[in-house]
Amino acid sequence: MPDVGLLLPGTAGDEGTDDVAVLRALLTAEAAWVRAQAAVGLVPDGAADAVDAAAAGLAGTGASGRDAAEELASEVAAQAAAGGNPVIPLLAALRAAAPEHAATIHAGLTSQDVLDTALVLVLRDAARTAGADLDRARTAAARLAHTYRDAPALGRTLAQAAVPTTLGARFAGWLGGLRAARDALASAAAGLPLAYGGAAGELSGVARLTGDPFALVDAWGAELGLPVPPGPWHTARTPMTRAADALAETCAALGHVAGDVLQGVRPGTEELREPAAPGRGASSAMPHKRNPVLSVLLRRSALAAPHLAATVRTAAGLAADERPDGAWHAEWPALRDLARHAVAASRLGAELLDGLEVDAEAAARTLRAALPDAHGVGLAPALVDRVLAAADDRTEEP
Repeated sequence: MPDVGLLLPGTAGDEGTDDVAVLRALLTAEAAWVRAQAAVGLVPDGAADAVDAAAAGLAGTGASGRDAAEELASEVAAQAAAGGNPVIPLLAALRAAAPEHAATIHAGLTSQDVLDTALVLVLRDAARTAGADLDRARTAAARLAHTYRDAPALGRTLAQAAVPTTLGARFAGWLGGLRAARDALASAAAGLPLAYGGAAGELSGVARLTGDPFALVDAWGAELGLPVPPGPWHTARTPMTRAADALAETCAALGHVAGDVLQGVRPGTEELREPAAPGRGASSAMPHKRNPVLSVLLRRSALAAPHLAATVRTAAGLAADERPDGAWHAEWPALRDLARHAVAASRLGAELLDGLEVDAEAAARTLRAALPDAHGVGLAPALVDRVLAAADDRTEEP
């Protein structure tokens, strides 16, 4: 049964990280392998065209095509237990759709080559999607920091009144975290490589196809737009751990924003207010409430992501031999869910920051009530200037 995000509010419609996206990435990897064989002259171009068409038919386009892809994904999932991974039953479907080229499809590969490569494609696309929304969030945070550079606010440490600061300094802190997360995400995405190696990471199957197996592997990487590493990484899981860390860092940076907003919207503080939208923040029992649901969902992802990343790192540490027995399998859902959280959190975070309402007078009142004898805000405005200059995110004055 396809996962539609029922228990992950805010993820509905994020089709780039669901099971259909993984299915389509698997088909993309398999079709690209046949195109690579054609590129080095092992099979005619017509074979690549036929397999492309068969893969596209199974992947589907449009609403009706997605329905068919969801049905195929359900069938593949049901059959995957027999072989321990979804590539085996999907291969049967692809070969049935292009029977005259069945021997060419997947020739020389192993399931791990295809599944790891497909997950790399999904993670790369998720990182790009999340990165674009992080850019929106950074721009909004920079605008807020600039606008409220000098607005006095109460600085809190360990949940208690500390010293005066400014709202702009707080927002500049958000900006710094978002920029670091964006950089980590871009670096991890750029480093996600093609997975290859064959049955046991020694390319014997590919060598049986051609006298220049590395040329074929390079052609596969070129078809998919993926860097080709010097050797296989079947049990050296650094690409996945780095991607997991970057996705988790994205959720953490946005969780930091959410934590401050949740403090700012509390009764008695009321310095911040989430952007309004029809039906947003409604309570089933208390119609007077306007719940800060964007921040709540951001905090949800910030809480969930570290445990998912820990699963990926634990699996990497338990990799053994030439293919991990169980550790590899544990990565798949963790990576998919990390990508889903990061994509959703980045989109929700950008929406939150784009429309965040700030009450500078309320912040000043809170400061006066907590520290009536305090004067000045120290170097907070100058620090805002430094952060904006370093981030190169300064926006024009409103």
